[in-house]
Amino acid sequence: MAESRPTTVDREDAGLRRSITGKQLFFYTLGDVLGSGIYVLIGLVAAAVGGAFWLAFALGVTVAAITGAAYAELVTKYPQAAGSSLYVQKAFGNKALTFLVTVSFLSASFAATGSLATGFSSYFATLWEGPPALLVSLVFLLLLLVVNFIGITESVVMNMLMTFVEVAGLLIVMVIGIVYIAQGNADFGVLGDISVAGNPALAVLAGIAFSFFAMTGFENTANVAEETIDPHKSFPRSLVGGMIVAGTVYVLVSMAAALTVPVDQLAESDAALLEVVEQGILPFSTDFMTTLFSIIALIAITNTTLVTVVTQPRILYGMAKEDVVPGVFAKVHATRRSPWVGLLFSGAVVAALLIIGNILLQAGGLDLVNRLALVTVVLLLAIYALVIVTCLKLRGRDEDERTFRANTPLLVVGLVGNLAILGFSVYDDPASLLWCAALIAVGVVLFLIEYAVGSRNRPPGIERGDPEAVSRTEA
Repeated sequence: MAESRPTTVDREDAGLRRSITGKQLFFYTLGDVLGSGIYVLIGLVAAAVGGAFWLAFALGVTVAAITGAAYAELVTKYPQAAGSSLYVQKAFGNKALTFLVTVSFLSASFAATGSLATGFSSYFATLWEGPPALLVSLVFLLLLLVVNFIGITESVVMNMLMTFVEVAGLLIVMVIGIVYIAQGNADFGVLGDISVAGNPALAVLAGIAFSFFAMTGFENTANVAEETIDPHKSFPRSLVGGMIVAGTVYVLVSMAAALTVPVDQLAESDAALLEVVEQGILPFSTDFMTTLFSIIALIAITNTTLVTVVTQPRILYGMAKEDVVPGVFAKVHATRRSPWVGLLFSGAVVAALLIIGNILLQAGGLDLVNRLALVTVVLLLAIYALVIVTCLKLRGRDEDERTFRANTPLLVVGLVGNLAILGFSVYDDPASLLWCAALIAVGVVLFLIEYAVGSRNRPPGIERGDPEAVSRTEA
């Protein structure tokens, strides 16, 4: 999974400079979706489904692509940077619901960072087994906080370069699969095997729930709407197209992994894709390929986690501008120009998740990557379903000849799909709701503090909780 990537832009008069081309937007979407989720979670998906776990990725990306079409329609109506919060506010005019959407997105980002940091420690252990996993995760988080404090600005061009690095690792896995097939060793029967106890349909649904973590990130493309050249034309093709390409890569990587490594071995591994490389199928030194792939995986995870860490203080900054969290989160460092208070707070929340998760792991065997990934998925699925409802509710409003319109029956299918995955995720792991509630409660507490003692000196025409407040006050 990946979050919104800040872009180097200049403000011109009342808006942001439109400089992102359709091709750049395609790679931006591809980079957001084709993040590190598959490096971290493919073993969990294999464990849930069996050899046919590629099917979970295929169905998951289908639901995600339909949801992406809803975002594309809304972006062509409202090409502004506020994203889901703006759309929900436009449709329902309910500040409480808009606040809940924003806090849920922030909470999902916290959980995703924790899951990715834990996944980072698993791949790091393949290079150096000395330090405890928790220490590696915390140091990794601290380094990203320092980088962001110094001042980190990822341009779309840099996003494209990092995407190529991430894809390189997945291409290695696909090439291994092709070579294995060419050698005549592949047993294609494994690709149809759902070797789990119980209902096969529920097994696939469980796999989709885990695989969906790798699909998320596309919603952040909406945040660069104000910076895109001709968004009405660029967004539908680039957003949905990028997701389809990412989904195709995921399916091919899943097939390659299932063909080359026993599913049980994938399911038990904390770095499942590394198992593919360690089979020694390519005519290169296995030790060299293992080290190279581990480094690529660490870069991919670092890139995605860096973006989530960048996102969190920015969300808090925007919420502070809306007067829904204490104004201290709107403070930026005098020389570094980074939202340092929000950065420290975000780091503290994620560190707490890692420490609590490690305590629970020692006490009862909690799989922290699994739990935090599922918490991320539950929160985002609720937002996705609401966005589709929002898209349907806003039909006929603020439209012109340039507005993209998603296929209505497909949107209904997407809504049912999101709700089905959400329902099963909660049914399968009801404890995830407690983690969701705890993270959302953090935002609610901040709101209550601001409501009780915060400033009442909002500019004329600006209401508390207005998602357009930031763009109007900073324009």
